[in-house]
Amino acid sequence: MQFIDLVQQRHSVRNFSAKPVEHEKLESILEAARLAPSAVNFQPWHFIVLTEKDVLEEFYPVYHRDWFRTAPAVIVVLGDHHQGWHRKEDGKDHTDIDVAIAVDHITLAATELGLGTCWVCNFHVSQCAEFFKLPSHLEPIALIPLGYPEEQAIPAKKRKKASEIIHWNKF
Repeated sequence: MQFIDLVQQRHSVRNFSAKPVEHEKLESILEAARLAPSAVNFQPWHFIVLTEKDVLEEFYPVYHRDWFRTAPAVIVVLGDHHQGWHRKEDGKDHTDIDVAIAVDHITLAATELGLGTCWVCNFHVSQCAEFFKLPSHLEPIALIPLGYPEEQAIPAKKRKKASEIIHWNKF
């Protein structure tokens, strides 16, 4: 598959079949995340993989959406602000940027394996941190529910025209 085809196929899935995700596929997806680039190669991330039904049931209140309950697996992506690179000029913390790259690797790797994902950032962050008893420097940044999509149709993507966002040699 060409990379552009993979990017076009990736979309947010909000309805999963009950079929469990094979452990080998989860490991492959996590390897793609592990290999993601990061500023100064600091790799300021951690991934908590939830696959056990009883753990998922306890975790669901962190994100109150019925569709979320259909995912047979969830990857909780954490940013480690003690490990992230901070730009010297202004102190900008690049943890979120590095984690976003790793999450993009997760979503693309899952798509390539026939799985669906949805990048969830609007969840109860403090409740999530409390659930895992995280130290303060570890921030839950994203939840990635994943599994086999119930529907196979790929929705049309709504994107701005290239001319609206691409600038050559000047703004």
